Amino acid sequence: MRPWLPQITALVYYHFKDRAGILRHTLRFLTGRARRYSTARDGHEPTEPLDSLEQSLLLEFQDRADLRENGIAWGELRAGAIFEPELREPLTEAGGSWIREVTDLLAHARPAAAGTDLASSAERLTALREGLSARHLSGALHPEHARTLMKEALAIEIAHLDQASPPGVRQHPPPRECLNRRPQ
Repeated sequence: MRPWLPQITALVYYHFKDRAGILRHTLRFLTGRARRYSTARDGHEPTEPLDSLEQSLLLEFQDRADLRENGIAWGELRAGAIFEPELREPLTEAGGSWIREVTDLLAHARPAAAGTDLASSAERLTALREGLSARHLSGALHPEHARTLMKEALAIEIAHLDQASPPGVRQHPPPRECLNRRPQ
């Protein structure tokens, strides 16, 4: 028996009140750290929204300790949410933030696209990024191949948005309910 374990547990719950508080704080930390490494540029600051989006998506595939730790934590939290419903809402909110950022960049790159099409493209790109990241972190996928696949998917989504939108027609941004969809 570890006599110090109850003391540590009490200390953690003193600061966070409950498990949901610990999860929210962890997600804020992971999101902040991900924002830093996904915006860390190599001296080249993109001026076009599409270039900025591509760079953000591709920076996920680096061999860095902080990225690996974030990926592992996100994977554990997502896997836990399958069995623990109380994890789902905070994860949905955190993931929704990323989807909104991708949607905004797509909207700037393709302003004629319909809001729902933009949100759907953002969701597909996010799901692919998460899956490729998990495969990269597990060693099943080389980072350069993951980057190639991500670039190809982005090109496909842009082509889809270009075909779905009549030229010169400005659509409204996606309704908030499209960006905040919860899994059923």
